[in-house]
Amino acid sequence: MNGDGFYFGRTLDYEFSYGDCIAMTPRNFRFGFSSAKLDSRHYAMMGMAHIANGIPLYYEAMNEKGLGMAGLNFVDYAHYGEPRGDKINLPPHEFIPYVLGLCKDLSEARKLLANINLIDRGFSEDLPVAQLHWIIADESGALTVESTAHGFNVYENCVGVLTNNPEFPQQMLQLNNYMNLSAKPPVNNFCSGIELRPYSRGMGAIGLPGDLSSESRFARVAFFKSNSVCGEGENASVSQFFHVLGGVDTPRGSCDIGNGVYQITRYTCCCDCTRGIYYYTTYGNHRISAVNMNRENLDGDKLKTFPQIENEQINWQN
Repeated sequence: MNGDGFYFGRTLDYEFSYGDCIAMTPRNFRFGFSSAKLDSRHYAMMGMAHIANGIPLYYEAMNEKGLGMAGLNFVDYAHYGEPRGDKINLPPHEFIPYVLGLCKDLSEARKLLANINLIDRGFSEDLPVAQLHWIIADESGALTVESTAHGFNVYENCVGVLTNNPEFPQQMLQLNNYMNLSAKPPVNNFCSGIELRPYSRGMGAIGLPGDLSSESRFARVAFFKSNSVCGEGENASVSQFFHVLGGVDTPRGSCDIGNGVYQITRYTCCCDCTRGIYYYTTYGNHRISAVNMNRENLDGDKLKTFPQIENEQINWQN
């Protein structure tokens, strides 16, 4: 997406919250990893997390150098192995802080990933192993990382988009179904002998899937992002980012998972990785809130958290 910085973000769609907050981890915070070590000085990072026993379990985050990483549900596809002596063994909940703590850019991340082995170990009995795959990105590009029964795979992600199931190669294959779509008005390729013309704006995108499945959301965001035209300045860039992700927003009631429970878009975030600003909205609050990591003590050793703003903030004009 064009703009005046590098922006990275996601929607989190689920039926309940773990009590998430924005967490800023300074350079000298001790993670106390179970296998690999990241207890010495590391890059500061910030993102949305669940705090368990004082440790941030990040859903997504950016580090102070401009690298972003997010984990997305990958149920029934994710497969983690046993520890290996020739690899850096990490349980899934340690993957994001390990990569962001050590890598300043995508080039360094590629080298680190060559030595990673994700193992089948949860944070605790109350928090079992999460079935995830990941997107890692900076201003130069993006990677998708998947650990499946077929092995640990790192893919170059040319569209810079990731949703949930199925595996990333299948998501990319599905985009071939939409190569005829365009942001421009359609031309008549149906039949040369029949006079056909557009009767509405936006008809070039007829066929873009509108349902809430992961494959359809992947195609929709890829189309919006690839055709995005952004105004100048930080506010315009952030606003455009939320408009792009708004195209896959899930209203309560439209995704019924049974027993009166509904999946909703719990929050949407936009990380300005260039300036270290975390912007977000929640299901109950459409007004954009922001936290600037550079206003905090990046050299500290204490976790700093900010609660989500859940209640709608309406700007009354009279």
